[in-house]
Amino acid sequence: MERFILKKLKAWKTKKRRKPLILQGARQVGKTTILEHFGKTEFADSVSINFENDERARAIFDQDLQPARIIEALNLRLGRKIDAENTLLIFDEIQECPNALNSLKYFCEQAPEYYICAAGSLLGVKLNQGKGFPVGKVNFLSLLPMSFLEFLIALGKENLSEYLQTLQLSDEINEAIHQDLCDLLKQYLYIGGMPEAVKTFRDERDYFSVREVQQEIIKSYLLDFAKHAPKNQIMKITQVWENLPSQLSKENKKFVFSVLRKGARAREFEIAIQWLIDAGLVYPAYHVDTPKLPLGAYTKLNAFKLYMIDVGILGAMSELEAEVILNKNNLFQEFKGSLTENLAAQLLKISGLNQLYYWGSGNTAEVDFILPKKQEITPLEIKSGLSTKKKSLQIYKDRYKPSQMYRASIMNLKIQENLVNIPLYFLENFWTDLQ
Repeated sequence: MERFILKKLKAWKTKKRRKPLILQGARQVGKTTILEHFGKTEFADSVSINFENDERARAIFDQDLQPARIIEALNLRLGRKIDAENTLLIFDEIQECPNALNSLKYFCEQAPEYYICAAGSLLGVKLNQGKGFPVGKVNFLSLLPMSFLEFLIALGKENLSEYLQTLQLSDEINEAIHQDLCDLLKQYLYIGGMPEAVKTFRDERDYFSVREVQQEIIKSYLLDFAKHAPKNQIMKITQVWENLPSQLSKENKKFVFSVLRKGARAREFEIAIQWLIDAGLVYPAYHVDTPKLPLGAYTKLNAFKLYMIDVGILGAMSELEAEVILNKNNLFQEFKGSLTENLAAQLLKISGLNQLYYWGSGNTAEVDFILPKKQEITPLEIKSGLSTKKKSLQIYKDRYKPSQMYRASIMNLKIQENLVNIPLYFLENFWTDLQ
């Protein structure tokens, strides 16, 4: 299945000051698959070493970390020659071999001619432990679940994907095309962007098989908690993870610790939450009550929302029935719009937004996302239904006088003075167009 990150991988290959590449991303987002595809299509040869299940390969890095010796040992281990100019060397699950991770520094300095890509499902957790990481000696790319545009291509709707990629806010969308895209977006809300779930639906057209895949992915995450998380944090990490659907189904989606356990305090769960963030399983959105640049300087770190990595996984954990897809627009309003808001967070992250923020003013008003647009802040409200009420946006407008405001919903593209209604399926392009 086509992944847009392949274009970035090709650019890395031809980069003049290329360094070993680390591809970050949570488990099951397709890191290994895309690297193996990259090797097959862009190189004469590729070799992959999985440090999670290859103990002998890990042992190669127990001695010194000199590239010449490592390459010679790998040649013997693999029974084939690694050609510096024509072979892609893939270090998979590299977090399981810290010495291999550290060796990237020496490949960068002493053997930059080798093409090396490293990947790891819990690499973010390992990197934040700060032990011997090759700072400044590697390039980074991140892979998230499949976007809606990639989802369309996987289902054979390349024409609609291309159409959305060329669409401008000043354009008009034919109503029939708009309805087709809304129907496909409903499928994406249920299936999500995990490659195996998308592939299963493409091949079988069966929502129940998709749900089985999603449940298997959820089980693999729980196993990761038990295997890789600090022993004293496993229960708390699991508690936070399994509680996320109920947190997001609240009217006010701010994360509330007392929902986890009566009397719970932030300091009890801050390590567990950070672990989930580092593992790439949740997207935090931080509260800002003064929308000024840089947003990070005005963030309230003790007030935040947590969105799940994938809207399909959220639906599976919420036990969303497949039948709801048949309903006209009810799916967008399920669980008080939590699916729709999580969809928005997911598509904004996929499109390249580094950090999510939202604006709130006590119990008076709240804007779901505020985005840095050049030298100003742009408010974005997410609507799960057909309502055109904009109380929070109006309060924001009266206080801060933004030049443009946006509302994303299942309505068609429409411009009303300085308010632009954008269809939810256009969110992926939206952030890119703002830049």
